[in-house]
Amino acid sequence: MQILPAQPAEAPAPLKGRGTAWALQHRFSTDLREAFDDGWGTLEQQVNEQTLGPQTQIIEEQVRSILAENDSPDIGFDLSINPYRGCEHGCIYCYARPTHSYLNLSPGLDFETRIVAKVNAAERLREAFARRGYQPKMLNIGSVTDAYQPAERRLRITRGVLEVMAECRHAFSIITKASLVERDLDLIAPMAADGLAAVYVSITTLDPALARVLEPRAAAPARRLQTIERLARAGVPVGVSVSPVIPFLNEPELERVLEAAAGCGAQRAFSIVLRLPWELSPLFRQWLEQHYPERAARVMARVQEMRGGRDNDPNFGSRMTGQGVWAQLLRQRFHKACERLGLNRERVALHLSAFRPPAAQSGQARLF
Repeated sequence: MQILPAQPAEAPAPLKGRGTAWALQHRFSTDLREAFDDGWGTLEQQVNEQTLGPQTQIIEEQVRSILAENDSPDIGFDLSINPYRGCEHGCIYCYARPTHSYLNLSPGLDFETRIVAKVNAAERLREAFARRGYQPKMLNIGSVTDAYQPAERRLRITRGVLEVMAECRHAFSIITKASLVERDLDLIAPMAADGLAAVYVSITTLDPALARVLEPRAAAPARRLQTIERLARAGVPVGVSVSPVIPFLNEPELERVLEAAAGCGAQRAFSIVLRLPWELSPLFRQWLEQHYPERAARVMARVQEMRGGRDNDPNFGSRMTGQGVWAQLLRQRFHKACERLGLNRERVALHLSAFRPPAAQSGQARLF
């Protein structure tokens, strides 16, 4: 039986540093669990006890492959690498949350506290590049979950992936909201100088109070602007993603975010309106009621207006931009701001011809 609750019976109290405290059931769940009073005052005791917030658990995984192919016509790359599943940044709006249900984990609290780390990603990538007949394509790192989330500081999986990219001269782009990307400038900058690398930094809001509850463990907005500046100063083509645009929350800031990013050296920009697939819809609705109850109904009414009367529109062509008058107005605002600021709306054109398979560097290994 698929279970997709609209709201928890009783909203869990917010957890400091977490996007949600709700470990909601996912659509593949076979059991429904709820608190039960056994007559010994258990529920009352739980309410009165002070409990520690859940700690992040890293689950190491040996993967069979690391390259994922993209067949979506509204995404500007052909291949992607996501070194992690789940993301400790805890962004409440993350469209990747429902993917945790495939692991039999909650798209709510589990998504940001139980992180799967693909520890052999670099090894699998080298094997993929060495296969006879491999043809380089546009490749993005971190398209689903952030490749520079906190676990990367210790595990350095993304770093290993970039080392293979540099070794094989394979072009790549990165999208992140983490300042940790600056650590790898020694690899990214030389690749960028040869037209083989670009970075896009996601900035949702300039308001630190909103960012604190919207994306609680991501870098502060001011720190992300600093990252754009440092990347640009190092000669890396850098763009800004103002995504997702949420009506009446960060939407009024659209032009200001673009202006701030351009002032720090961003050369390109793109923007996606809020998407609420599967379990993300009840999660986001519960978060809205908890943090912005006076705006919740208004926000969701406008979201549905852009999504054909639903919370989500999965169709290619409209899922990223929305539809209707309000979506058109957003696009016009975005385009006019980009024109005024000199921001290119097209992705950086990277060179694919420089690729060399790793086997070509190992003598006789190429014969086998």
